[in-house]
Amino acid sequence: MTRRGAAARIAVLRSAVVVMACGASVVALPGSVAVAAPDVPAYAFADDVRRAEPATDTGDAVRLEPGSTYRSSLPHGTGTGTGSGDGTGADGKVYYRLELDAAATAYVSVTAIPRPGAALAVGDGIGVAVQNADGTSCSYDSATVGTSQSPRPITAWAAREIQPGRGLCQEAGTYYVVVEPVGTGSSGSGTGSGGSGDDTWDLEIAPVSEPPVAKGTSTNVPGTWNSATPAPPTGEAEPVHGGAGFTEAAAVAQGVWDDEIVPGQTLFYRVPVDWGRQLYASVEVGSGRKSSGFVVDALDLTLLNPVRAKVEEVGVGYGGTQKSAALAPAPPVRYANRYAPANPTKSLRFAGDHYLVVHLAAEVADAFGEGPYGLTLRVRLGGSAQPGPGYQGRAVPNGVFGKDSGIAAPTGAGLGDLKDRTRAASSADGDATMRAVAAAGFGTGTALLLVLGGWTLVGRRRAAASASAAGQIRVSAQNPTP
Repeated sequence: MTRRGAAARIAVLRSAVVVMACGASVVALPGSVAVAAPDVPAYAFADDVRRAEPATDTGDAVRLEPGSTYRSSLPHGTGTGTGSGDGTGADGKVYYRLELDAAATAYVSVTAIPRPGAALAVGDGIGVAVQNADGTSCSYDSATVGTSQSPRPITAWAAREIQPGRGLCQEAGTYYVVVEPVGTGSSGSGTGSGGSGDDTWDLEIAPVSEPPVAKGTSTNVPGTWNSATPAPPTGEAEPVHGGAGFTEAAAVAQGVWDDEIVPGQTLFYRVPVDWGRQLYASVEVGSGRKSSGFVVDALDLTLLNPVRAKVEEVGVGYGGTQKSAALAPAPPVRYANRYAPANPTKSLRFAGDHYLVVHLAAEVADAFGEGPYGLTLRVRLGGSAQPGPGYQGRAVPNGVFGKDSGIAAPTGAGLGDLKDRTRAASSADGDATMRAVAAAGFGTGTALLLVLGGWTLVGRRRAAASASAAGQIRVSAQNPTP
């Protein structure tokens, strides 16, 4: 079954469910299943996510454990007045706690999810810092929604890095993760002209621990690397379903991948990248129903490393005809890159799963139609695999930086089997969808339950196929044919 064929069948299913729901009482099912699917799928948090209550001061900060993923929240007002009015104190900051030794480097990424349909300004976003017990900042990063002003997940990160010759933040002890709203509504209580100031953003927090390396490991950043742009992969595209969050990111390798996207949606993919390899990627969006008008910064492609720190980003406008965006060439993944002065080199410091995140601005729907729009992802891996730095311990979570950080590369089928599984999963999804529609003949109330059960089955099949593919892709993806 083609991707568009599957999409059409799913559209029929959704319509059938809406009709049935209008004429029948709905039984509440576990998991908060939505009857009428939203236009944009909600962000997918980790299945084992833990709740972390945001604290208004360091004294009440809850402890974050590396390897766990946490769900929290951040009031992010839309007004321009002064004062808090949000339970976070006058500056709007919230706090979490880390207990660290003097050997491992700790990274904390924070993904903020603005409310769908929220009115945002260019500079609206979050800031993240790691501070020691004296209030000294070890590092700071911020992320904003950008010129598209389209609500989408945005990620900022901070770290306590153990580095030779660095004086600050090298001691064992208590450290704090500080998250703050930034932008026009960051300190508003709704008393200004901008809005109510009562807009809370969900947060996903992912702490990671990197073990030390042997003394004498080189800190010299290579000065030369192959900066030429290779030809993008060609050939028949293989179907893939981009995930709705980092933990649902679809595993892809070198090749051409076919998906679809609706305006306002963000899709997540992950590519295993070994030490010494270079990642090249581009994305194309198909034409709309009309070709008049123009949306600035409509299509966005972001590359993030295994700790979800941004490596680079590219955005392009859209005028209704097909459009592509390609990441600039970046150097090979090397441990010593962390000593570079700036990105993208500085963030290409780990082997492991790198994330490609694609967003299509919500404004595209108003100008060119609600879609879905065809999406093509092209991925190429250059360079050659090199030995890792020789970690003196295990990363947490285990294997986040590839086999060198505590997990052996799996054996088994390669990329060809991954493509077969992906194709089979797509076909199975379509068949399950049509069987669910046929269930309508058994009665409205019963059919609704069967349809919802069918959706659950489809989701499980996709998750199982993605998990199996992810395990099998790691070996073949490291050494593709250039």
